[in-house]
Amino acid sequence: MGVRRNLLKLLGGCAAGGGLAAGILAPVTISAGVVAADVSDSVIRITPTAISKDLPGVTTITDRDGTPIASVFDQYRITVGAGRISAAMKDAVVSIEDRRFYQEHGIDPRGVARAAISDATGGDRQGGSTITQQLVKNYLINVVDKDDPAAQAADRADTLTRKIREARSAIDLDEHLAKDEILTDYLNVVEFTGKVYGVEAAARAYFGTTADKLTVPQAALLAGMVNNPVTYNPYTHPVNAQRRRDTVIDAMLANNAIDQQTATQAKAAPLGVTGPNVPASTCYGAQPDAGFFCRYAITYLEDAGLTEERLTHGGFTIKTTMDSSVSAAAKQAVDANVPVRQPGVANTMAIVSPGATSHEILALVANRSLGTDAGQGQTTRDLVADVSDPFGAGSVFKVFTAAAALEAGTASLGTPLPNPPSQCFPLPGNRQCYTVHNDGDYPDPITLADGLATSPNTAFVGLEQRVGLPAVVAMASRLGLRTTMRSNDVGQKPDPNSSDPQRNQAQADYFQDKPSFTLGNSPVSPLELANVPATLMSGGVWCAPTPILSVTDAAGNPVGIKTSPCEQALAGDVAGTLMEGLSKDTVSGTTAASARAAGWTRPDIGKTGTTQTNQSVAFVGGVDKYAVSSLVFADGGKPGQLCPSNPVHIGSCGHGAFGGTVAAPPYFKTMQTILGDR
Repeated sequence: MGVRRNLLKLLGGCAAGGGLAAGILAPVTISAGVVAADVSDSVIRITPTAISKDLPGVTTITDRDGTPIASVFDQYRITVGAGRISAAMKDAVVSIEDRRFYQEHGIDPRGVARAAISDATGGDRQGGSTITQQLVKNYLINVVDKDDPAAQAADRADTLTRKIREARSAIDLDEHLAKDEILTDYLNVVEFTGKVYGVEAAARAYFGTTADKLTVPQAALLAGMVNNPVTYNPYTHPVNAQRRRDTVIDAMLANNAIDQQTATQAKAAPLGVTGPNVPASTCYGAQPDAGFFCRYAITYLEDAGLTEERLTHGGFTIKTTMDSSVSAAAKQAVDANVPVRQPGVANTMAIVSPGATSHEILALVANRSLGTDAGQGQTTRDLVADVSDPFGAGSVFKVFTAAAALEAGTASLGTPLPNPPSQCFPLPGNRQCYTVHNDGDYPDPITLADGLATSPNTAFVGLEQRVGLPAVVAMASRLGLRTTMRSNDVGQKPDPNSSDPQRNQAQADYFQDKPSFTLGNSPVSPLELANVPATLMSGGVWCAPTPILSVTDAAGNPVGIKTSPCEQALAGDVAGTLMEGLSKDTVSGTTAASARAAGWTRPDIGKTGTTQTNQSVAFVGGVDKYAVSSLVFADGGKPGQLCPSNPVHIGSCGHGAFGGTVAAPPYFKTMQTILGDR
């Protein structure tokens, strides 16, 4: 009944403007139930309260202090209220688009009659649309059907059904909204060019100002563009744009919105456009030290239930845990260690803040940056958070063997461990034994504490055999490598269609019978590796590394985010004992020489790692409230041995890079910058 009542109002309005228009429309609307159904469908999709709430907007991502680091959006739109739009802008749109806007009721009977007569007599096609009708059309095209090209085509179709449906919705909006609300909604909805939608975004993009400060010539240019954003684009068609602007100014004069002097001055003004200044719409536009953080924050929120569409359309403010000063220091250190465009070599650094209730990520950086230009050292992979190091963290994994042994009571820090120069360890199922060599001269036996500092191989493979591989593999997951251990041995999601165990099994399953696990020759996530010392420094409490402090919607309301609960992964006394065992690395262990060269004297924990082929070297450490991983690994299409000369490069250098000499120095440099005199 509501549809028919408003259709009768529509026909009545048309009759008031001319009997011919009513005569044209009446047979269609009275006889066609299908048309009424189409009209009803359109009205259901447009409610007066939904328009201002549902407009796609810009999601802003900030650091922990609220400074923007990136934005993500599909439509560059900044919704504003009526009070934040200049009178000149409102006058310009009304004067050129709908002079009787404040008198008509959603539709303009005179305009409808004029358009109907022109169409019926073969004259030029005319719209006769009011601003309210244009609001309906633009809302359907730019919001409701933005991802449906077929529906958008129907919204633009030059059919009587579409026009009646549009007019019906306009009448409904006019009944429920004040004129200023309709005009404001219209100016927030319309497209200007490209990804620029709404008057506030247009003011910023084209003039570097805000909608409330738009002058008469600026407002006239923008008002003229909404008729045809392509034809009147001031950058590609400046002559057309100026003519259209001047036409709008003349309309404002005729509508008594401005006086003759103002009109003359406005038409004499240059276009004055800048840019267009439109921010990047993805994390690729973030600063080099923030791109990976932005990417991980988005991925984290998507995993927590916020869809990509909600994030790119919702106008959220996402405050991350990123500490810009920490991130800048880390970025400077890795760039100094491995140049940004050094072919085939990546240096990542992740920094996590330990805690019993959360592990906040402070920095995710690499000598690479997030982007699409490989020639500039950019990558599209999340090099820091993903399981991105395909070669592993080397002897860092001995930490998991030590933790499992301490927990089980198999060894204490003072326990002497057999440590021959080489040994062949038996494998399950009477297979050929697994031969291991030490790289250097070590005492035999060696205590667990000294072994953690100097990293012999045979002592730890022997200890791993005594503790049992299942316990050591499980400890890696417990202390932090959750996603890593769920990936396969090439760093990807296990492929059930593959016949290769390295590809069809998760690492947690694949390494159940492989003693090489403690030597760290499997893919790993740099971020998760940093969370391992964070767990130890938190008294054995594991928390998922979080990049998010808060999320608020466009209205400033908090948005709840699902998070994983923290858990006691390792008893506090065991974690403390293990930290004591890791405290000698920078004093008398594998990083002692680098620490002395850097002037490093702070008490800390640390462990280095170097893979057998020197394709990856690592250092994990912790000092004060910072848990850190620094990995340098081959990341090119032709990976090879890392050579330690300046700069680090891929080559055949006989004696390759080590964790203590190549991965640890960026840690010292970063922490010295952050801690200063503390």
